[in-house]
Amino acid sequence: MKLQVRVSEARNLPAMDLNGYSDPYVRLQLGKQRTRTKVVKKNLNPRWAEDFCFAVDDLSEELVVSVLDEDKYFNDDFVGQVRVPVSRVFDAENQSIGNVWYPLQPKKKNSKKDCGEILLGICFSQKNSAVDSNSNCEHDFKVESPGDPSTCVSPSRSEDATSSKEDKSISQKTFACRIAQIFNKNADSAPALSTSRSMDLSEASEISKPGSSIEQSEDESSSASFEEVMKSMESRDEESETPSDLPGGILLDQLYMIAPSDLNALIFSLDSNFYTSFTESQGTTEVHIGPWKFENEGESLKRIVTYLKAPTKLIKAVRGTEDQTYLKADGKVYAVLASVSTPDVPYGSTFKVELLYCITPGPELPAGDQCSRLVVSWRMNFLQSTMMRGMIENGARQGLKDNFEQYANLLAQTVKPVDSKDIGLNKEQALSSLQVETQSDWKLAVQYFANFTVFSTFLIGVYILIHIMLALPSTIQGLEFNGLDLPDSVGEFVVSGVLVLQAERVLHLISRFIQARKQKGTDHGVKAHGDGWLLTVALIEGIDLAAVDSNGHCDPYVVFTCNGKTRTSSIKFQKSHPQWNEIFEFDAMDDPPSVLNVEVYDFDGPFDEAVSLGHAEINFVRSNISDLADVWIPLQGKLAQACQSKLHLRIFLDHTGGGNVVREYLNKMEKEVGKKINVRSPQTNSAFQKLFGLPQEEFLINDFTCHLKRKMPMQGRLFLSARIIGFYASLFGNKTKFFFLWEDIEDIQVLPPTLASMGSPIIVMTLRPGRGMDARVGAKTQDEEGRLKFHFHSFVSFNVAQKTIMALWKAKSLSPEQKVQAVEEESEDKLHSEESGSFLGVDDVRFAEVYSSTLPVPVSFFMELFGGGELDRKAMERAGCQSYSCSPWESEKADVYERQTYYRDKRISRYRGEVTSTQQKSLLLDRSGWLVEEVLTIHGVPLGDYFNLHLRYQVEDLPSRPKTTYVRVFFGIEWLKSSRHQKRVTKNILVNLQDRLKLTFGFLEKEYGSSS
Repeated sequence: MKLQVRVSEARNLPAMDLNGYSDPYVRLQLGKQRTRTKVVKKNLNPRWAEDFCFAVDDLSEELVVSVLDEDKYFNDDFVGQVRVPVSRVFDAENQSIGNVWYPLQPKKKNSKKDCGEILLGICFSQKNSAVDSNSNCEHDFKVESPGDPSTCVSPSRSEDATSSKEDKSISQKTFACRIAQIFNKNADSAPALSTSRSMDLSEASEISKPGSSIEQSEDESSSASFEEVMKSMESRDEESETPSDLPGGILLDQLYMIAPSDLNALIFSLDSNFYTSFTESQGTTEVHIGPWKFENEGESLKRIVTYLKAPTKLIKAVRGTEDQTYLKADGKVYAVLASVSTPDVPYGSTFKVELLYCITPGPELPAGDQCSRLVVSWRMNFLQSTMMRGMIENGARQGLKDNFEQYANLLAQTVKPVDSKDIGLNKEQALSSLQVETQSDWKLAVQYFANFTVFSTFLIGVYILIHIMLALPSTIQGLEFNGLDLPDSVGEFVVSGVLVLQAERVLHLISRFIQARKQKGTDHGVKAHGDGWLLTVALIEGIDLAAVDSNGHCDPYVVFTCNGKTRTSSIKFQKSHPQWNEIFEFDAMDDPPSVLNVEVYDFDGPFDEAVSLGHAEINFVRSNISDLADVWIPLQGKLAQACQSKLHLRIFLDHTGGGNVVREYLNKMEKEVGKKINVRSPQTNSAFQKLFGLPQEEFLINDFTCHLKRKMPMQGRLFLSARIIGFYASLFGNKTKFFFLWEDIEDIQVLPPTLASMGSPIIVMTLRPGRGMDARVGAKTQDEEGRLKFHFHSFVSFNVAQKTIMALWKAKSLSPEQKVQAVEEESEDKLHSEESGSFLGVDDVRFAEVYSSTLPVPVSFFMELFGGGELDRKAMERAGCQSYSCSPWESEKADVYERQTYYRDKRISRYRGEVTSTQQKSLLLDRSGWLVEEVLTIHGVPLGDYFNLHLRYQVEDLPSRPKTTYVRVFFGIEWLKSSRHQKRVTKNILVNLQDRLKLTFGFLEKEYGSSS
């Protein structure tokens, strides 16, 4: 015995979201059977018109119908609920309750909150098959008022006998399947099989009545061509939003050189042979593609596709049913949701697979041709809980990926895919059209100060001035004296307070405007320097930014951050929909960037007090760079999500250095690891990119066989590239795959061997809080702050693996300050005690004087070379030191100070290695000058870990010649390991050092001469 439920619509629902709307859907439950409707976005009077069927075993059960509001990031909100006893439906006339409006009850019984109403139609069906049972209850019911729900109109039994010949032929085709369902023991427990309310053309013609708009639209949809149906859908489109991708993942994401309407017709038109060719290539038989039909008074367009999947080694032939529904069709964007049910597979009655086909216009091609983007995403919709959920999801995921690989290959044979190189050529054209809107300060001031606060303050000020001119001087009384006139009543005191507050607000506005104009400098138009990875970001506009000011507007500006470098846009006053048209370039980077962070702030005085209006993270590893050529980025954050704020960006990433980018990067890593790294073949790199879904610019550096330690060790391979670290294992048909960014790693530790690690050291990678959640399937633990920890052990070559991992992590994750700190910690064991008076083991180094000079500058001016100021930075840049940074001087003991520095030196070695140093300065014994000692460690050069460089600067004041400094420089090398290349290394460094000293001191003389 089956219970048919039709969920039609709801009205007067309360607003659950901050935007004044709700995203309602209906959840139905009868016993252990559960199902739900689709979500209707931004609607307080939603229409669903969906039918459901439940198996009834106990008449004492209740049908629970709950309306909820979908929340993307938090738990769904409860709106209201209706409980209908099954016995009430059974006892009703003809065992049917017509379409009745039921008031929704709040969660708390004592609450008087109005939760709205829902329209339900409920009846019993005696047929065995849930697929056929819609014939008793799918016809229109008379709408009843909630005050008299007992009265009902029984469906006409004469209409049940007027089924069309087309229905009979379909039922004959599926007769064997229905017989199998009748004798299936679990047939009665199959919950919530969706049924279709649409009528075929022949059936509609027999029962149609004059003036029936629904039947006419269905008649037209059955007989009209696909192009006419699409035109009808386009005319009814209400500019609804494009559906977001389903959470299960992306199965296909590709650009094709075809118009969106033509691609839509190719995939979904009855006249197209593409779907037939695809099913034939997979061995699918008994394919029946139903016509597109309008339903729900023409609001939705649906069709049903049935087929018999070919048998495999593990599963016999399976019959499947697809319910395809158009969610959007406006002539440019097409979205089709396909709900696939396969009840014949094990546990097939517990779930449905949902696929979302989304066709959108692609970026403009240089030749002016149209292109379209096809994105197919999926998710599992479990109708009831099952212990096999994980196994079902994994099996479905793998099967869908295999199917859509064939789907993409077949589609590529029919329509030419767009190569990302074709889009990259259009960068200059895309940026040349942007023009920054210029506004004078006077125009901005008028726009900014034209508000009620300033206007009312101006009127009050004029009023007070006139009052002062007309009023007579009052007598001195109370505590007053000449020059001090105090309020003489409570009213005067209140008025004075209001005037002070009003004046304070106006002064605050003036202060904000002046500060903003002083700091209005934008990085727009600043050209990038150097050769390497060049990142260009064009900020076009923003929409629906949160209004945080009292006047309903905001003063937004945007900060972009990539690889530790920032670019800031200009401030747009009083704009919730600002227009920037600004272009930002980041200086060329040696390493390919992984993430671009975007923060939108509201200016409110100093920048450190700005309010965040939203943020976003653009992941270059997970995104196709061609897709970022023109993209709308939704902002995250409470304010941004409430207002659905977005930014319009154009992002381009290319390499400007020329040459072999991969080989140059591998050479750099070889110096860190100390081992030759071979360039992988294009086939290997392509397989690596395909395995993890990476962009084409990603290349494999090395891979190692190891074990991933979770509950049980899992053998697999660890893949290392310039931006990610990934793991892949395939055991007994179960595949484990994940990756995360190097920047996600907070710390890497090496644990000693244990019995559980089979006598191998363990590399423990700890991610930053909240990072790498997509890879949590491989994490051993997760702490309270959200840090994931991954354990890898049993490497074939542990030393090579550890060095490679540490080198890649330090190159991508550590900032210059952290690198200085790391070197400092590594050098702590070499430090002698302070009592010995020696500095970093200089007593063990043999010094030789390599340079001396008399400079016409005072000692105080010379010491600015080590002051950390502008002169220090300019001198280091003139000497060829890039990315220079230093810590402030800190007192170690009396008259002794110490600091750390970091830079990239292209003169001290032709390999342009990174240099970290520790400097110590102290006064000479006669206090006539300074002694500066420095220990340098060079990274990224051959044999760089074999030695430390020691420099000693002796700076003295010449009494015989005022404002003259005598400088002597001593040099020494501390060898940590023996090498047969000691003399050659010493000679090369000495020559480069002398050239650097000449440049530095020559620059110092010129600076002093120009300043004096």
